[in-house]
Amino acid sequence: MPFADVAGGRIYYERHGPRPGAAPAIVFAHGAGGNHLSWWQQAPHFRDRYACIVFDHRGFGQSVDGDGRGGAAFADDLRGLLDHLGIERAHLVAQSMGGWTCLRFAIRHPERVATLVMAATHGGLSTPEIDEAWRVSRTLRAELPDDVYPAAGARMRAEQPELHFLYRQIDALNPPRTDRDLARILQQAGRVTPDEVAALDIAVLFVGGDEDVVIPPQVLGLACGHFPDARRATVERSGHSVYFERAGAFNALVEDFLAS
Repeated sequence: MPFADVAGGRIYYERHGPRPGAAPAIVFAHGAGGNHLSWWQQAPHFRDRYACIVFDHRGFGQSVDGDGRGGAAFADDLRGLLDHLGIERAHLVAQSMGGWTCLRFAIRHPERVATLVMAATHGGLSTPEIDEAWRVSRTLRAELPDDVYPAAGARMRAEQPELHFLYRQIDALNPPRTDRDLARILQQAGRVTPDEVAALDIAVLFVGGDEDVVIPPQVLGLACGHFPDARRATVERSGHSVYFERAGAFNALVEDFLAS
């Protein structure tokens, strides 16, 4: 199995499609409820034209958090993975928690990022307005029935129960964590300031679901306005995981964005 040894960690990854260098690379960074398997509907779609890289964040899936740095090491791990694969520049597609990884990486290494897709994430960008809008999600999540996984959503549970089941099974491959554990990981990954994103000369696409109760649409709208070159797309009848629940729509949006 392929692993990239990085400082204090061991990152599991898979490559689908051409080898890096033979085609542009897309790196997919999963959310807190997933791992490299989360992208099972994206890798087959893009692999004919792109070198598709999926990986497990340290402490998720098969990756090892050797020094206990957790989220604080996410951006460094991404750099180490790209170095290991010989990828100088890549398109980044980030879901939820993965946004903390990819946005921080883009701020540190903008020359290595071709484009950035922020799927249901503000990547830790913090302003009083964003922070307040995000707090609303706690109430929304608390109102969900016990059998609904928040990152999948009530509509997925009702309309696509098999997909909802698969989402939970993929998450079950990760070590068990509480909400407090996940909050600590994001705190470790750190906050981003408006000044940092205002300096980014990178095209950014925000994609979210209109029924997202984890990172509500208002958060994405507020975050998008701080980027100098950003656009936003909202997928109707979809929750937090558009890439999973409405893969066809998500893939088409990313396809058009990369082509433009």
